Amino acid sequence: MILFISDLHLQEERPDITRAFLHFLEERAPGAQALYILGDFFEVWIGDDGMSDFQRSIAMALAKLAQSGTQVYLMHGNRDFLLGRAFCRLARCQLLKDPTVIELNGHRVLLSHGDAFCTHDHAYMRMRRWLRNPLSLMLLRNLPLAARQKLARKLRNESRAQTRLKAAEIVDVTPAEVLRAMRRHRVDTLIHGHTHRPAEHLLELDGRPARRIVLGDWDARGWALEADRNGLRLADFALT
Repeated sequence: MILFISDLHLQEERPDITRAFLHFLEERAPGAQALYILGDFFEVWIGDDGMSDFQRSIAMALAKLAQSGTQVYLMHGNRDFLLGRAFCRLARCQLLKDPTVIELNGHRVLLSHGDAFCTHDHAYMRMRRWLRNPLSLMLLRNLPLAARQKLARKLRNESRAQTRLKAAEIVDVTPAEVLRAMRRHRVDTLIHGHTHRPAEHLLELDGRPARRIVLGDWDARGWALEADRNGLRLADFALT
C-alpha cells in the first residue's frame, strides 16, 4: 500500500489538524510501503533555520514512521517551498522534484503539487517563477529571519485576499496545461493537490483514457489517496 496526502497546512493554530495527522501516522500509515506528501505540508515555512519546536515535533513524528520501514517523500508546495535538507534529515524523508514520475502497478504516474498547472492565474505564475528561481531562493535564504517572517506574513495575506477575488476557473488548473504535462511525461495518471478540490477526473489523452486525481486539503475533514494492487481510492475522514 502507498499513501498520498497534501495541503495539510500544519500550524500551531490548528491543533485539530495536527492531532488528526499524528493519528494518521500512528493508525493508517504504519505498514505502508511509502507515504507521499505533495506540498503545502506546513502553512508557512521561512527556512530550516527558523524551525519551531512545533515543526520539529512533526519532523520527529515522520522520522518515527520512516524508522518503522515506511519510505517518506516530501514535495514543495507554494506555502513551504523553502523546506530544505535540514528538515528532511531530521524527518528522515526524501525531497522530491515537482513534478516527479513514479511507477504504480506497472503504470507511470505523474506527481505534482499542482500550482504549476494554474496558468490562467497570471499574477500568481509571475510570482511563482520569481520565488522558485535559484537566485531568488538564495537571496531569500540569506535574508535575516525577521525579514523572512515579515515577508511570509505579507505573501500569505495577499494570497488569501487575491484568491477570494479571483474567479474559480482562474485558481483551478488549466485543462490544456494538464494534458501537455501528461503527454510530456508519458503518463495516463496525474496526482496533485493545491486546488483544494478533491475529485477524480476522467480524461482523454490522444485518444486514450487518462485520469487526474486531486487530493483534498485537511480542514473540515482529512483526505488521503490509497494505492494498492486493486487500484487507487480517494477517501475523506473525520479529524479526530
